[in-house]
Amino acid sequence: MNTPAGQATLGAWLDAQLAAHPSEIELGLDRVGRVADALGLRCPARQSVVIGGTNGKGSCVALTAGLIGSRARVGCYTSPHLWRYNERVTVDGAPASDADFIAAFTAIEAVRGDTRLTFFEWGTLAALWLFKRAGVDIAILEVGLGGRLDAVNIVDADIALVVSIGLDHTDWLGDTREAIGTEKAGIYRADKPALCSERDRPASLAAQAATIGACFEPIGEAFDIRRVDGQWRIRDGQQAVAAAVEADVLDDNMAASVALVHRLGLSVSAADIARAAHAQRRLPGRREWHMSSPAIVYDVGHNEAAIARLIETLTDRAFDRVHLVIGMLVDKPIEKIGAMLAPHVDQWYPVDLSGVTPRGASAAELGSRLGQGNEQAGFASPAAGLAAARSVADAADCIVVCGSFYTVAQVRDPMT
Repeated sequence: MNTPAGQATLGAWLDAQLAAHPSEIELGLDRVGRVADALGLRCPARQSVVIGGTNGKGSCVALTAGLIGSRARVGCYTSPHLWRYNERVTVDGAPASDADFIAAFTAIEAVRGDTRLTFFEWGTLAALWLFKRAGVDIAILEVGLGGRLDAVNIVDADIALVVSIGLDHTDWLGDTREAIGTEKAGIYRADKPALCSERDRPASLAAQAATIGACFEPIGEAFDIRRVDGQWRIRDGQQAVAAAVEADVLDDNMAASVALVHRLGLSVSAADIARAAHAQRRLPGRREWHMSSPAIVYDVGHNEAAIARLIETLTDRAFDRVHLVIGMLVDKPIEKIGAMLAPHVDQWYPVDLSGVTPRGASAAELGSRLGQGNEQAGFASPAAGLAAARSVADAADCIVVCGSFYTVAQVRDPMT
């Protein structure tokens, strides 16, 4: 890699990383592990948590950090970012600065030798380096892809949570939920809590946990949640907590996050749950409602399970008409998602992402694959699609912006 020289900017570092290893994905732990060992990064905090799953990882990171609150110094690593790379690493809620990342990248470059790293591996190592430097008590790490061979898995998690199992990234993880479950269970560790909040979980999760001797603790058995008179009742072994149900927070995500925090040795109160729910609702682009006239919901979901959640959110509310501004990547299940959304959408606005990312679908391809009469429709950008929807939507309508992080990032104002 041509190392940025002198007073290089963060952007220069990121450009150099992308140019040096243009492959977005190269699974495996040997390369990133060697660099981590050279820097002593496998134990970045007093306690480390790894969260994997098809959907809901970022929400559970936010919920877990929110439940802990100020009782510990918490570092969070998530991906991808919406607007700024700095969003990926936070310490006590504050994003890492450009200078922080430059210091981390400089330290990594000094020891990596001829080891090639992917863009994601650079970011993962930087997060661990920053957490170690900051002296965080608890590191909460979101898996990027899969689990077993993901760079985050160089950390031996004290507690691991698999949130959900769905069909996504099948080229890398396998084309069945059983195969994907095995990959995601790779974050579990022997004799350590191995949580799972997927109710319809493939048997491979428990099987993998048993094979390595992890303490498998699934929802519905080790912990659970139910609604009673507008309250959540969360049971976790001999511990129980009740709190008011919070809008736009998935019950099972909250239950799993509470169980996780209990296993960190911390109690959870109703006030902690309210604070955590607020933290999760602040996550941009996760079924994020702006109750304007018309209402707008932003959702980065891009697989069938995520779209099913979005549909549930839509059907919980009553609108005259639903306008769908959608942009997707070419390797996503566009046809299936179109069929799922069709009964709930009145007007479609397929938008072009081919100029934003090489994997982006053009408006023409997206419209053709969505079907539903969209073959001749299309807009040059997410902004153009949203403007068109706003121009015709009435106050009692809803505009949905969805399909990809790229779609939401193009139109969601980071200052609101």
